[in-house]
Amino acid sequence: MSPLTYIFGWPILMALVLMAVPRENRAVFRWGAILATLGSLVLALFVFVKFAPANDPTSINHGYAFVQTADWIPSLGISFHVGVDGVSVLLVLMAAIVSFAAACCAGGIKAREKEFAILLLLMTGGILGAFMALDIFLMYFLHELALIPTFIMIGVWGRGENREFAAYKTTLYLSLGALLALVGLIMIYLHYETFNLPEIIHRAQSEPMTTGQQGLVFALLMFGLGILVGLWPFHTWAPLAYGAAPTSTAMMHAGVIKKFGLFMLIRVALPILPDGAQQWLPVLAWLCLGNLLYCGLVAMRQRDLNQLLGNASVAHMGFVFLGIASMTLIGLTGAVMVMVAHGLLAALAFALSGHLHHQARTLDMDKLGGLLTVMPFWGTLLLMALLAGCGLPGFANFAGEITVFFGAWKTLPLITGIAAWAALVIGAVYMLRAARKLLHGPRADDAPHTEDIPGWHKLPFIILLGALLLFGFAPKLLTEKIETARESLEHVVELYNRK
Repeated sequence: MSPLTYIFGWPILMALVLMAVPRENRAVFRWGAILATLGSLVLALFVFVKFAPANDPTSINHGYAFVQTADWIPSLGISFHVGVDGVSVLLVLMAAIVSFAAACCAGGIKAREKEFAILLLLMTGGILGAFMALDIFLMYFLHELALIPTFIMIGVWGRGENREFAAYKTTLYLSLGALLALVGLIMIYLHYETFNLPEIIHRAQSEPMTTGQQGLVFALLMFGLGILVGLWPFHTWAPLAYGAAPTSTAMMHAGVIKKFGLFMLIRVALPILPDGAQQWLPVLAWLCLGNLLYCGLVAMRQRDLNQLLGNASVAHMGFVFLGIASMTLIGLTGAVMVMVAHGLLAALAFALSGHLHHQARTLDMDKLGGLLTVMPFWGTLLLMALLAGCGLPGFANFAGEITVFFGAWKTLPLITGIAAWAALVIGAVYMLRAARKLLHGPRADDAPHTEDIPGWHKLPFIILLGALLLFGFAPKLLTEKIETARESLEHVVELYNRK
């Protein structure tokens, strides 16, 4: 059996086991979630280190490694089919790191711990499986398994007066996006009569959909998946949801689940629908400026730390959209690097804000200040996270963003220039302003009492920051994996530019 099956199977199996545990055993739920996600992380590291795909992408495994296939619903062409290439192996590792960190940061949940742990494990197993699925139906199904707990967790364990509104709005937006994407996937299935992704990509070269069909399906996927990611102007649910979500939920959704829409665009839409991409990627290129400029400007106006981080998270998605829209090998490589870096950074940032809220019971930056003196470990990590959000060299974000700019400059010089200005100026303003308000200055007499992160609770923060620095100082660890998928990515670029 492939280790990939264990990576996403263990959290789901643990969720089923915890269903039978009496709710009085509160420690079992937290430690069960931690141990299950730790097991997935160890195996994800093993897969990352041992990853060696077939050199020939036309082979029986189409260039994927650790492949496992089994019939599921043969009458509909649906199978259990998993495998990873140089792109998905990075996302599986990033998701496993964030999932373990999120499980470690779930200690603030003091009510209905059983239900929360089960939903967190289902969320973890679902998104890990979605990144490794090679059957489109399985990919979509596992993403929905990860997405649905988000609504419940915000509504039940969320914070703030607007948590119910946030849960409803998030449900409506993400349900609409998922529905649009599903219609597009069904149209692909009706044309090729199979959900097997490698087979569809192979047949798309000799049996392409008509230009009109491709344009319609690509639009459905681009806007449907774009809503799931937070594409401007369909992004307003995201900052609201992250502000109301419990810490672990915000870490998982902003850091990991939001990357699925981008992953599916690269893995499904681009290679199958090159004519549709030619019609709609120029639109995506201009819309990404809405993320970078508008969301960045909104972040500058925020006084609540979570709202600032939420808008900043949506703004950073503009870099990935820009890399995809560039349709260059360098741009696509940078887009994947930003996805990995942003996943780690978003998880770290929301974990830090969650600890602050647990201590101070507020995230209003006007009521806080001088925290670096009373919370030196927390303050140091927050400063590093904010600098990483500015694109400071030495962090993985810088390596990904500058790669996107190099790739996009070839095809989209005007848009790239505007995006670079937004990153260098707007991003730096709101990140450094947050650092000044929260970390420096005198402590007010009526400031809430706060304590630093104690003992072993520092572990998830250290892991997330360590991964950001590791991939920042050694981006080759990312690029050499992506390089193994070079032939398939080059084929996508050639299809796009063939006319």
